[in-house]
Amino acid sequence: MTDPADLTVTIVDGYVDEPAHFGVPPYISTYPRFTAGALVDAGVPESNVVYHTIDELRDDRQKWRDVADADLMIYIGGMTVPGKYVGGTPAEPDEVRELAWVAEGTTLMGGPIRFGVGDENAGGQDMQRKDLDYDFVAKGDIEAAAYDLVDSALEGFGNRMRDNEELDRWAAKGAFVVEQHPNHPDHLICEMETSRGCAYRCSFCTEPLYGNPSFRTADSVVKEVGNLYERGARHFRLGRQADILAFGGDGEAPNPDALRRLYGGIREVAPDLGTLHLDNVNPITIVEWPEKSREALRIIAEHNTAGDTAAFGLESADPVVQEENNLNVSADECFEAVKIVNEVAGWRPGDDPADAPTHGPEASNRLPKLLPGINLLHGLKGESKETFEHNKRFLQRVYDEGLMVRRINIRQVMAFDGTDMSDTGASIAQNHKQLFKKYKQEVREEIDRPMLRRVAPPGTVLPDVHLEYHQDGRTFGRQLGTYPLLVGIPGERELGQTTDIVVTDHGYRSVTGVPYPLDINEASMDELTAIPGIGKSTAGDIVVNRPYDDPGSVGIDANLLKYVQ
Repeated sequence: MTDPADLTVTIVDGYVDEPAHFGVPPYISTYPRFTAGALVDAGVPESNVVYHTIDELRDDRQKWRDVADADLMIYIGGMTVPGKYVGGTPAEPDEVRELAWVAEGTTLMGGPIRFGVGDENAGGQDMQRKDLDYDFVAKGDIEAAAYDLVDSALEGFGNRMRDNEELDRWAAKGAFVVEQHPNHPDHLICEMETSRGCAYRCSFCTEPLYGNPSFRTADSVVKEVGNLYERGARHFRLGRQADILAFGGDGEAPNPDALRRLYGGIREVAPDLGTLHLDNVNPITIVEWPEKSREALRIIAEHNTAGDTAAFGLESADPVVQEENNLNVSADECFEAVKIVNEVAGWRPGDDPADAPTHGPEASNRLPKLLPGINLLHGLKGESKETFEHNKRFLQRVYDEGLMVRRINIRQVMAFDGTDMSDTGASIAQNHKQLFKKYKQEVREEIDRPMLRRVAPPGTVLPDVHLEYHQDGRTFGRQLGTYPLLVGIPGERELGQTTDIVVTDHGYRSVTGVPYPLDINEASMDELTAIPGIGKSTAGDIVVNRPYDDPGSVGIDANLLKYVQ
């Protein structure tokens, strides 16, 4: 019999992206943490559990020895929504299969990959269930499978879902694994689960496959945050749920008291946290319970960190598509929800919350506390050319009414077995690919850029931008948080550092910025010309006449002094 105390286990994180769960760096999902906790609960010593990301294995082939030598190799991954990623590259099916070939011990695969894989991690595909040459595939919870497999001396397990009592133990015992993440501690966001499952049944979504909503208690989540905080984590996102407003309730109606216990408790156990953001909010909740939702949103905006985003799953503004796919919110209802979030939480630090939404020349130079994000999904049943026009009209209406959305996510469906979309597959998305590309570009040009100027106008300060990569003579970085802005900075700066940035210009979904405040005596020509109103001639004069005793003696327009020191 295999003694758990003697087992060596390697967990490989291939990253996950689900409708209500994210784990691509700088995020770490719940799966590897809960799985590590389950292993320890089953008797495996912490010191015998090794954690690697797929990017680590790509960068250092020597770490594959941990895959080969482990008694048990657990792969966790799976993409059920498509995306583009900066901080990491999700494992492709061929890489997942190679891990199984290299491993000399028992192999276990789990996570949302159990719903299926395609030829690549992209939208517009039919997804199929495959074992990818693993000994075991967890068709239930990977953490429950890991516990039961160890408990059975690696003989097998029954596919089951864990309960909340197990989750409480495993979340506490698995916090140690964050210390092995290459981004720990400064550039790592812990995705936190408050619930899973969904009360609604949209045709394309895999979240209902987890069943009806199952909520953790506020104390349970707060305790896990405290454990992670003790392990050095400082950034958290309440992203693993279909609707944060429904936390602690019946799965649909808001429970402001539960949210107050949750957010207030997190602030108590993590007093020096750097990020506290959320992800999913169901707009129909706001429309059906507007007063409770307003109270809940006020609580969130009181406790969160600025730049937060509440992702709204509108999916389509076309009533035909809404009807055929069991979508639960209409365009008019979603508009009303956007308006309410703006009115309650669309204020900026330093502004009076009663003035929300705040934007324009009199507003504070920080990002708003909480704004909606809009998800639009294409390739759904009933989609036609008119669908694209419905969506554009909705977005234009939001902009014309002076409201703000933090980001617009436009993607194509991935069709999984077990969802209603499995009958239709990806055929509609594939037939509309060219129309989709043209429409997406139009939205970027006509809506995204002017909206971004409203949300983050020139002069907006973005604290603690983490510098991630170089391209075309510029340095690109992002803040930690939900859907952070990509910032391009003139020149090639040292990567891995953080710096405060002030916004100077806008792309479709990104901004240009310079270090804040810019040292007028040290700034490069490229940095000076990035400031609105300073051309090459003025920048040249500034450089020639340096040094300056104070920025006021430079002789530039007083409005530009907000960028410099």
